[in-house]
Amino acid sequence: MPLLVLLALFGFVAQLVDGSLGMGYGVTSTTMLIAVGVAPAAASAAVHFAQIGTTLASGISHHRLGNTDWRTVSILAVPGFVGAFCGAVFLVSLDAALAKPLVAAILFLLGCYVLFRFLVLGGRRPQFQGRNSPFFLVPMGLFGGTLDAIGGGGWGPVGTTTLLSSGRLEPRKVVGSISTTEFVVAVGGSLGFLFAMHQEEIPWTFALALLVGGVFAAPIAAYLVRVLAPRVLGVAAGGLIILTNTKTLAEWAGASGTTVLALAVVVLAAWVAAIRWAVRQERAAKSSNLTDLVACASPPSPTTRSAP
Repeated sequence: MPLLVLLALFGFVAQLVDGSLGMGYGVTSTTMLIAVGVAPAAASAAVHFAQIGTTLASGISHHRLGNTDWRTVSILAVPGFVGAFCGAVFLVSLDAALAKPLVAAILFLLGCYVLFRFLVLGGRRPQFQGRNSPFFLVPMGLFGGTLDAIGGGGWGPVGTTTLLSSGRLEPRKVVGSISTTEFVVAVGGSLGFLFAMHQEEIPWTFALALLVGGVFAAPIAAYLVRVLAPRVLGVAAGGLIILTNTKTLAEWAGASGTTVLALAVVVLAAWVAAIRWAVRQERAAKSSNLTDLVACASPPSPTTRSAP
């Protein structure tokens, strides 16, 4: 029971991150399940079944707040579904001894990318112009869906980042569209796992716990996407993913318990430092914006006339 409560809480936090940033639920939830000993395929299956509910709630919330571009959703849906189904079948066919380090490596790289995206780039987003063509969106959807099923997450990091980098869609609509389309990706992955796995191999109670926490967080996250500073939340999520999967990879490589502990302490210290730096940067940015606002609102200083 304590584990299920913890997973529900973690599902809440993961959905809060995902719904606000357009990435993070699958990666963080799968990382958590693998850390407590769930096999990679079973972990990814549980996350995808949970995401059927969380992404549906998230999509409805984003739609109601006007965060969804339905043209983008309609183009991404089919390739995302196909990619997730094929990725799920492929993951189940892998030997468990190979699947665990492979998935951990994928999650680690995704965590590094999330951290880089929000630490180094500071959440900067290009100006949006024009619209993305199907020739751009279809391959992205296929790749993102496949990676999502194999790694237990990846749709958000691939889709959100790619669309933001293209500069052709308003940022809040990027997050809303990716979150909405993720429902179709979750269904595709779930059907793939049902097709390739025995039902008793899927941890249904874990999926339910993640679902409950995520559904409660979905409407809150859809609102926070308008007001929340992404830099700190993105750095926190990326660091957690890196920390957990560093431990998994080190143990797979045969490192001793002392070495694993020392490595975890180093990564933890770097993570805390990164969060503190992100908080300072965010405060500095807000202070600068406030100063500029005050300067713009201040009346111009009177000019003095020179004596004749």
